[in-house]
Amino acid sequence: MRPPPPLAPAAWQSPAWARCLRRYLVQLPGRLRPSAPLCGRASELSGRLSAMRGLLCWPLPVLLFLLQPWETLSQFAGPRCRTGPLDLVFVIDSSRSVRPFEFETMRQFLVGLLRGLDVGPNATRVGVIQYSSQVQSVFPLGAFSRREDMERAIRALVPLAQGTMTGLAIQYAMNVAFSVAEGARPPEARVPRIAVIVTDGRPQDRVAEVAAQARARGIEIYAVGVQRADVGSLRAMASPPLDEHVFLVESFNLIQEFGQQFRGRLCGKDLCAEGRHGCQHQCVSTPGTFRCACNPGYQLAEDNKSCLAIDHCGFGNHSCQHECVSTFGGPRCRCREGHDLLPDGRSCQARDLCNGVDHGCEFQCVSEGLSYRCLCPEGQQLQADGKSCNHGCREGHVDLVLLVDGSKSVRPQNFELVKRFVNQIVDFLDVSPEGTRVGLVQFSSRVRTEFPLGRYGTAAEVKQAVLAVEYMERGTMTGLALRHMVEHSFSEAQGARPRALNVPRVGLVFTDGRSQDDISVWARRAKEEGIVMYAVGVGKAVEEELRQIASEPAELHVSYSPDFGTMTHLLENLRGSICPEEGIGAGTELRNLCECESLVEFQGRTLGALEKLTQNLAQLTARLEDLENQLATQK
Repeated sequence: MRPPPPLAPAAWQSPAWARCLRRYLVQLPGRLRPSAPLCGRASELSGRLSAMRGLLCWPLPVLLFLLQPWETLSQFAGPRCRTGPLDLVFVIDSSRSVRPFEFETMRQFLVGLLRGLDVGPNATRVGVIQYSSQVQSVFPLGAFSRREDMERAIRALVPLAQGTMTGLAIQYAMNVAFSVAEGARPPEARVPRIAVIVTDGRPQDRVAEVAAQARARGIEIYAVGVQRADVGSLRAMASPPLDEHVFLVESFNLIQEFGQQFRGRLCGKDLCAEGRHGCQHQCVSTPGTFRCACNPGYQLAEDNKSCLAIDHCGFGNHSCQHECVSTFGGPRCRCREGHDLLPDGRSCQARDLCNGVDHGCEFQCVSEGLSYRCLCPEGQQLQADGKSCNHGCREGHVDLVLLVDGSKSVRPQNFELVKRFVNQIVDFLDVSPEGTRVGLVQFSSRVRTEFPLGRYGTAAEVKQAVLAVEYMERGTMTGLALRHMVEHSFSEAQGARPRALNVPRVGLVFTDGRSQDDISVWARRAKEEGIVMYAVGVGKAVEEELRQIASEPAELHVSYSPDFGTMTHLLENLRGSICPEEGIGAGTELRNLCECESLVEFQGRTLGALEKLTQNLAQLTARLEDLENQLATQK
């Protein structure tokens, strides 16, 4: 092979001459066969050395420059790629397996690729890191805004020449290189983040998991393998689709082929087609970037991605009485709850709930905006159900002691229902020092007076005290509770009125199970003491015990409910039994129902009840006629 011709002025800049020189220098060691006798090859060696004497006298940087593939320096000639904003980080393998002349080729590849990019603070920002057994930042994304400064830093790069910890390098790129502190633009700016990993071997650590984390954070990864690179590792690192993000070249001399393909894809990238734009309606692709657009009738929100319906109501000309709702077709009026929109589409009218629903009021229904309420005639009281009417216990005097089962079988949530039930009883009593006095005793394995008869003088005070009662739990000593009631609760010291005043004494026992002690003795003593006894059983209450506790006849003094949630149906029976004017009156005794006066009174009450039913029937008939007329009008 002939040596390269003598250099003419500036001839070393010729690509043809550089290729000739490179071929000559590469083939020269092969022509010096070590197996030949040294003395027999002396003349040949002398001639070739004389031919190279001039070359060896040149500066070493010039020789290294000429030894690089000329295409590496010229491959990106022409107009620069206008990609728009882009954060680009090169992750370079500088392990010991990358030989010095190969690292030089990679260095020139980076320089040539930079010359084809639109580098700048508002365009493409570039960062470079190299790795082996450790990671080193050559320069971060925010370090340089001029291409010349980047090239100078790349040319000064010294390889680390140790192991191949590719996973560690990806971790560094994800957490450090692409951080805002290092110069990356914040995620809300939606600037694409691209990492180009160039390696020549198999990683000595795991890459799949950390690469997946990086991709999940929005980093697009290109994996470039040279010569001995492991294809499986490249595919584990790269972003999908793999055929566009995995490159494998035979040698570092051919790495420029990747550079050409990478530049072509970078410049021609359709960011809308990748599906990661986040636009709610439409994505409009522009060179190197994209913008979001909205469908007709919508406008772009402040995040430049979401779309909001145009606020037609904001123009102020909708004339809606209550509310204006902006729709695709324009403004639409809407009324507040409890009102109906009139035919003009703007005005609102309050809805008469009493005519539109089955309110169930016994006497009168009154509409009040979003709801309604029931009224009772003067002198009558609205029941706990909010619909029924009665005149309550407004006459006579009663001393009432409530014995409430607080055993473990009741359970806390049911005990709260019992307290509410007790307060509903209080609601129909005329609680006052001169009227009805109420005391409360709770029992389980022991007995506790929660408040005596003489403590509270109003229904509100009694109800508040009932709500404050704390659940005792434990056993069910009903006999002990009856003894306490007879011996203490109806004593004058506890607030009961003297027997001489002939004020009825009423005891009401509430229980949910079988007593753990004998009740017969003190149940009999209570009735012997003139106490009218009522027994209310729930759930597993024993009927035999309830009848033992209650006064005669048992049918009027025993009440039962299968569970705590349905106890309210017992209230009416108890009201009719406990109220003095309907049962036991102050200063009176139980009368014989067969006496003439009783029959006359019963007849009067019956006629009054029938008259009330007739009035209710007439009101119901009128409401039905109104509903029929409304239906006929709508048809």
